[in-house]
Amino acid sequence: MGKATLHSLTVHRELEQESRRNSTFQANNPQEDTHRGRLWVSSMSTPPPENGPEDVNNRSFWMPGNYHSTVKRTENAFLACNDMVACFQERARVERQYAQQLSEWSNKWKPLVDASPLYGSLLQAWQCFLSSADRIAALHSSICRSLVSEDGDRIRTWQKDTFHKKLFGGFKESQDFDTGFARAQKPWAKKLKKLDKAKAAFHKASRKEQAAMDREAHAQGNPDIAIEKQRKIQEERELARAETEKVRGRYEKVLEEVTRYAPRYMEEMESIFDQSQEEERKRISFLKQAFLSIHRHLDVTNNEGVKAAYNELHNTLMAINEVEDLRWWKNTQGPGMPTDWPHFQDWTPDKKSKKGKKDLDLKEPIERVVMIGGVRVRALYDYTGQETDELSFKAGEEFLKIEDEDDQGWCRGMMDGGREGLYPANYVEVV
Repeated sequence: MGKATLHSLTVHRELEQESRRNSTFQANNPQEDTHRGRLWVSSMSTPPPENGPEDVNNRSFWMPGNYHSTVKRTENAFLACNDMVACFQERARVERQYAQQLSEWSNKWKPLVDASPLYGSLLQAWQCFLSSADRIAALHSSICRSLVSEDGDRIRTWQKDTFHKKLFGGFKESQDFDTGFARAQKPWAKKLKKLDKAKAAFHKASRKEQAAMDREAHAQGNPDIAIEKQRKIQEERELARAETEKVRGRYEKVLEEVTRYAPRYMEEMESIFDQSQEEERKRISFLKQAFLSIHRHLDVTNNEGVKAAYNELHNTLMAINEVEDLRWWKNTQGPGMPTDWPHFQDWTPDKKSKKGKKDLDLKEPIERVVMIGGVRVRALYDYTGQETDELSFKAGEEFLKIEDEDDQGWCRGMMDGGREGLYPANYVEVV
């Protein structure tokens, strides 16, 4: 029988006996969690991967020392808070710089746009781009302030209240979990060490027995080896088998102790792990709310101020009216402007004053038709008075016409406040 065959049979017998012992243990202990028993039996009886059992132990939470990644989550969360604050402080600087650039752009172009050759609704549309930029700049400045003073301070405060640093480094929360896991694993680690020692002794005895069996098989077919020598080799093989069975018994006994202790070990480890999970759940919950707050501040698509600014800009652009703009130009710069057309003027001789008396500068009064009560009119265009005796008004504004149009195309009106003055007759319509 070769080494590989004997080793396979040995492993197979080990697994069968372990399975029977686990079944007996579950039958005698029905109060134990059956799922836990199945999990442990499964983990004990699953064939190791090609990399060997060491690779499994390096990954398994249940092996001694492998809980450190769970404990380290506390320190990692603390460091993540620092990175989050630094990350969004940098984003706040981006928001501030963008707001400054928008304001600088708007201030640079305002005088140039105001002095541009555009007029009417087209000029208003261009100016609205600049005024909306000012409003958007103010919004991004507020985003900068919110990211720093609200979100950043909130994370810092929570970090200070949640993570308690120790005098010589580390965190109290990490130490508590590390102590709990270490205390739960200490007896388990001792039992595993004892089990590994028993297993190594059993495997050593098995190898020794296999070597004795190989020598016996070689001696039986070799006529050159004396009978006495063959008998001695046979006795060595029997002694090796007896030693193997003895060591195997000790190995099985230690394995039974480990298997019996496994549920208690798992319960203690899971208890500490659940506490760690609860702390991590609180951290995840808080950071989720922190991210949502940052999102709320950065999400300008749902900001009412942004909507209002761009709605006003859109409405101003849609209000561009070539007909009204051309009519305004015609009446202010074109043939629609009022003018004093040439007309016949009669000669009036100057009146001479008597010697010693001052000259009197008498002008012939202009006859105007005064309207009793006046007529209500509405301005069609904006007009700014050029002289002190002229009225100024905006398109759509209403007032009273109290005198009819004169020969030069001017009427006299009175505003609602009582102020009287002249205005171009073709700038209004009767209400």
